[in-house]
Amino acid sequence: MSLVRIGLLAAIVSAAPVGVAAAYTDEDSYTAVSGTAMSVTGDIQFDDFGITFANGETLKFAELVDDHFSVGGEDVPASVYRVGRPRDPQLENGNRLCGAGPVTFIASWASGESGSVIAVFTGEDAPSSDDEMCASYTYEQ
Repeated sequence: MSLVRIGLLAAIVSAAPVGVAAAYTDEDSYTAVSGTAMSVTGDIQFDDFGITFANGETLKFAELVDDHFSVGGEDVPASVYRVGRPRDPQLENGNRLCGAGPVTFIASWASGESGSVIAVFTGEDAPSSDDEMCASYTYEQ
């Protein structure tokens, strides 16, 4: 092999890891802790762009629509996302994320020191409280 080919091969091999970055980091990994999360979603990957469930199904977010949310009548810092292509994916054990129609919004807020709650919604308008959710799931990071 000529030196030019060896140099070219070395350049390609050394550049490859840069283009193959992981979509998620450890900070985006959440462990299912509630009974509903363990039986429906399993562990998840979650960030500002979407959510990936244990079985590989995903929901991509179109936009962040709010940064506060009412939980049990109390205003909390939260992220409320509009789902890009609403649907109700089949997840663990044949369960559906909502079971009441396509998921249109997902809200997430902190619970305790390292916990997070994710609530799912089917309405046309952005939710303002947990009263409107069709399901919620609790995770630890």
